[in-house]
Amino acid sequence: MEEQKTNMFIPALIGGGIAGVLSGIPIMNCLCCLWIIGGGIAAVFFLNKESPRPLTMGDGAVVGIFSGLVATAADFLVSIPLAPITNKFIANLMERFAQYADEMPSGWETWLDKGAAETHISLVLLGVLINAVVFSVLGALGGIIGVSLFKKDKMKQGEKDVIDVSKDSTTVKDADNNQS
Repeated sequence: MEEQKTNMFIPALIGGGIAGVLSGIPIMNCLCCLWIIGGGIAAVFFLNKESPRPLTMGDGAVVGIFSGLVATAADFLVSIPLAPITNKFIANLMERFAQYADEMPSGWETWLDKGAAETHISLVLLGVLINAVVFSVLGALGGIIGVSLFKKDKMKQGEKDVIDVSKDSTTVKDADNNQS
């Protein structure tokens, strides 16, 4: 069991890293939930290739949770340098929205002028915590889906038509022809 847990780390890094990077890119993050579920599926795919035994739904959920946590870290690290682009995009969106909205809340212009550059660290940490919970749940869902997609048969290929017969059972005693 301990060996299985260490084998889960590399697939979770791969699946979560891909999902987190794609979720952190401003235009690509429109499919955020899909990327995280896909990262869990990818983690199960890589784990299934390495595992000598069939994976259970629990294995898929665990590697999916790890994948979601890795995706949280990757998303956070990718979004830091891209924050100015995201802020500019939001500012343009708000300006366009203000042209068509009759009434905006008071103080929205000062928020627009400041931008998100003055975001307090507690809000950033709260956002990371929420992402960790949501990404873990979605990663677990992706892991469970991945197990159902990539499940191995209980018997290896080529052994499906072979019946294992022990040497002791080669002599058949027929009850009707028993002459005692």
